[in-house]
Amino acid sequence: MFKKAIFCLLFLFSSLVLAADSIDINTASADELALAIKGVGPAKAAAIVAHREKHGPFASIDDLALVQGIGEKTVQMNRETLTIGSATP
Repeated sequence: MFKKAIFCLLFLFSSLVLAADSIDINTASADELALAIKGVGPAKAAAIVAHREKHGPFASIDDLALVQGIGEKTVQMNRETLTIGSATP
């Protein structure tokens, strides 16, 4: 019984910690993006940063799909962890 209670508490705590982790696609470095976004490696992360530098900050999470190599599926798969912070430069 005690082991079950501890397991449940650990599970809840880890879920809360993971839920709190988010990444701002308007401020994160390519390395941070590559580590945080499922389906995005170093090349796609660099493309996200290059797109942001050329076109300005993303106005919405959905705008991430404007980056070559990033599709709607990737955006949807990561939506819960992505933020845009302030979209003003």
